[in-house]
Amino acid sequence: MDSTEQLIKDGGQYLMPTYARYPVAPVRGQGMRVWDPEGREYLDFVAGVAVNILGHCHPKVVAAIQDQAARLIHISNYYQIEPQVRLARLLAERTFADQVFFCNSGAEAVEASLKLARRHMKAARGKGRHQFIATHNSFHGRTLATLTATGQPKFWEGYDPLAPGFVHVPYGDLLAVEQAVTEETAAVLVEPIQGEGGVVIPPPDYLSGLRALCDRHGILLILDEVQTGMGRTGRLFAHEHAGIAPDRRAVAKGLGGGAAIGALLAKREIAQSFGPGSHGSTFGGNPLACAAGAAVLQVIDEEHLLERCQKMGTYFLQQIQRLRRFPFVKEIRGLGLLIGVELSVPGKPVVEACLREGILINVASDRVLRFMPPLIVGEGEINRLVETLERVLSGIS
Repeated sequence: MDSTEQLIKDGGQYLMPTYARYPVAPVRGQGMRVWDPEGREYLDFVAGVAVNILGHCHPKVVAAIQDQAARLIHISNYYQIEPQVRLARLLAERTFADQVFFCNSGAEAVEASLKLARRHMKAARGKGRHQFIATHNSFHGRTLATLTATGQPKFWEGYDPLAPGFVHVPYGDLLAVEQAVTEETAAVLVEPIQGEGGVVIPPPDYLSGLRALCDRHGILLILDEVQTGMGRTGRLFAHEHAGIAPDRRAVAKGLGGGAAIGALLAKREIAQSFGPGSHGSTFGGNPLACAAGAAVLQVIDEEHLLERCQKMGTYFLQQIQRLRRFPFVKEIRGLGLLIGVELSVPGKPVVEACLREGILINVASDRVLRFMPPLIVGEGEINRLVETLERVLSGIS
């Protein structure tokens, strides 16, 4: 096995420079921990950016993938795919949705939701209903359409002209959405919590207000639950906290427990606007990823991980309040196991210092320390993180 030093050198030579990578090369993982080629251990509070919802290499997910790989890795959506049908049934039974479209990532799931919205609104309301209302500070993906929907100009640089048909309003502001609705509006696209934007939580009545607004105007409500879904906030999906259901929802990240999969969930009357040939994905819903997804849902139920997320999320927020003694800690916010600590100083040096201490954390929007541990995290691991952060922050003047 190559050393960390060799992997860093070869990665710089052979990989496109699309990521600002840290000098760590995990090659093995188990539960909350990963190890590099030299055997150094790291406690993982990033979880593949909220992907490894059950931790690394959960035995039941590994077994599901191994079993499926021995039988059928890929076939084609020209045919019926048993694990795909099984996972779609499990998702429909647990959510507002009747039908599911599978793809490979969150961006693809959001892209599919935008396409379905335009197609449905054209059929239901005629020409003209093509515009989307999105929010400032949002993040929806890296395709041209989802990049345009993303309300952070830093991600647009160099990609002009952007896709037409998108307007942005302040996040959490119902009046701004109301004022942006026109005869061309097809849907509102919003994250229940802005993850990449810095763990920004909207006012309590925001999602229910959006639901009522969309119903009043006859437009669709699309929720991007790519980061907040699959138990991350203590409910299977974050919108459940508000007691509402969207017209369609994008999900990915935690759905496969590490396997690459995305999904668009929708009510039947809207989903039927997609007919044969209207949308597709060669690898979407392949047997391997869907077998992993079904195992993830099974483990969430069997190990009562939604309840655990609520308990550990409460404990995490209680313990991390100790950081308020530092004058540069502006705000601490979160729900379940998606937690952010906003600083008045750049967060990258904190991430690098924690890395040297053997803990992986993340920074969003330059100054928000973002924590997205697996749902299996325990009090001991949270305590170690908070103690490490106290030492690190004590060194900041």
